[in-house]
Amino acid sequence: MPASLTLEDLDVAASRLTRANEAFAARYPGEGGARQPVHTVYGGAQLFRSDSTGKLGQVALRALRDHAPDAATLAAALGLADAGLAERVHARVVEKLEREPVEDFRIDFEDGYGNRPDAEEDGHAESVAREVAKGFSEGTLPPFLGIRVKTLSEELRGRSVRTLDLFLTTLVEATGGALPPNFVLTLPKVALPEQVEFFVAALEALEPKLGLADGALRFELMVEVPQAIIGPEGRCMLPELVRAGSGRVTAAHFGTYDYTAGVGITAAHQHMRHPACDYAKHAMQVSLAGTGVWLSDGSTTVMPVPVHRPTPGGAPLTAAQEAENRASVHRAWKLHYDDVRHSLVGGFYQGWDLHPAQIPTRYAAVFAFFLESVESAGARLKNFVEKAAQATLVGDVFDDAATGQGLLNYFLRGINCGALTEREALEMTGLSLDELRGRSFLKILNGRRVL
Repeated sequence: MPASLTLEDLDVAASRLTRANEAFAARYPGEGGARQPVHTVYGGAQLFRSDSTGKLGQVALRALRDHAPDAATLAAALGLADAGLAERVHARVVEKLEREPVEDFRIDFEDGYGNRPDAEEDGHAESVAREVAKGFSEGTLPPFLGIRVKTLSEELRGRSVRTLDLFLTTLVEATGGALPPNFVLTLPKVALPEQVEFFVAALEALEPKLGLADGALRFELMVEVPQAIIGPEGRCMLPELVRAGSGRVTAAHFGTYDYTAGVGITAAHQHMRHPACDYAKHAMQVSLAGTGVWLSDGSTTVMPVPVHRPTPGGAPLTAAQEAENRASVHRAWKLHYDDVRHSLVGGFYQGWDLHPAQIPTRYAAVFAFFLESVESAGARLKNFVEKAAQATLVGDVFDDAATGQGLLNYFLRGINCGALTEREALEMTGLSLDELRGRSFLKILNGRRVL
């Protein structure tokens, strides 16, 4: 049949579309496949030592053994109805706390540190850097690590940059020019693209002076002020803030309590599951989807601590006091567990922890989330791969690669955090080890098409 159009008829439009498609693909590359930590533990810089995260793990494990020594107690505290699931979760939480209790730690020079005399903060910037270098040398640092500096307001900008400079200069001198793996900086209370641009300028100036490669210093943005969500012209500011980062922005972390205070919510109602927080976090998801920028939720501020403590040389706690202590810890654990579950269901796979006794419930929530639906997810991925590969083999178009990648990411996240083992994932999905470790659904399809 004769056609009405020639290729030349659409040359100009096709060129414009090609440029637009290429620009879109560059701007939205999708998830990079690297491991994302499930939490960030915050601690004041004045307290950090090279072995701090190991000691936090010991405290976390002791809290679990004191207040949930078995699966049944943990299940009762958290509301886990499936006894078999509770057994698996409890065992894997213990294993995780013994092996890798802290995935990401942020040494805090902001809210967790406060405003101190300049000489004191100068001293801590240098001493903390030496502790990081020591931990780097001795292998005691967590897989992810960074520092949070102060905001770039007019009042604090100079202090923020000086702390950054002193810390990094001391660190690279002590390590011979190296940064710890997965090292990141945290920029709080970002409201303006110019703040991000200034931070980039500071990093670009520091790198050659410190002998670091261009782009070695990367950072995450903290979304804590309402103006980071909706700017003065009524549009979402997050894409603009990320663009101002010139490719250095790795993540956007939500600050629950500054944000809710900023929109006028009273202290009694400031919590992670407030609808205002859901709105802000959904805006973060929509505006940054496909960019490769990680998202993190905030923290639960009710701490799981006992209400009674024995006095040195005094009488031991009574049975009633011990029961009150456990009840207090369990209430805080349930709140934290439910907050983490809410984040996970909403697609936020990382959050903040502020106390070592929160770490057990962080992992309990994450592990339960992955384990309770792992069999159905495995069956879905196995069938999905088989049907998609068959479609490619016979020349059909298979458009739903995003769904396949999402199912694959489910297993990759579960393996990364310790909820699943590679062997379990392979048995459930029918994938090969190379396919699983390749982390790409499209590569799996291409490999099976060749076969």
